[in-house]
Amino acid sequence: MEIYLVRHTETVCEKGICYGQTDVNIVEPYDLIFENIAQQLPQDALLYSSPLKRCVLLAKHIQKKNKILNYQEDKRLMEMNFGDWEMKNWNEISHEDLNPWMEDFVNIRVPNGESFIDLHERVTHFMKNKLLTKTSQKLIIVAHAGVIRSILCLLNSLPLKDAFQNKVDFGQVIKVEI
Repeated sequence: MEIYLVRHTETVCEKGICYGQTDVNIVEPYDLIFENIAQQLPQDALLYSSPLKRCVLLAKHIQKKNKILNYQEDKRLMEMNFGDWEMKNWNEISHEDLNPWMEDFVNIRVPNGESFIDLHERVTHFMKNKLLTKTSQKLIIVAHAGVIRSILCLLNSLPLKDAFQNKVDFGQVIKVEI
């Protein structure tokens, strides 16, 4: 089975802003970038996307350009919920809150948000319920860096604490075969 993991393109947020599940816009113009991404993807595939605007815009372009009939948005593909930290500059977050999370982001929850294990559990649930049963079909997942890192940890049996070994750039397409 071929799985294509696609990260959304660059957002309008300035560098250093924590924007997990906040529905932010992407930098325009993006048409040429979207075209380049679509050319790297198959036509005979199932297409899944995070429901956040930064992913949906790209997913709908891929759907139209690649004539994909099966398209679905799924909340389990949303980026990590950063709770009280959403839309704050990382430098504004108190060291009392940030340091424990930085030392163990896998297990420590952001205040009123998620831990990486929380994200990983919902992503794993998505993968097992939606994808791993459809072995003959190619899959395209348009999502976020955290979600893609989680999927790569799952598929490569990589410990979650090592998730950031997987570099995931804006607009990057990662092909995985299982």
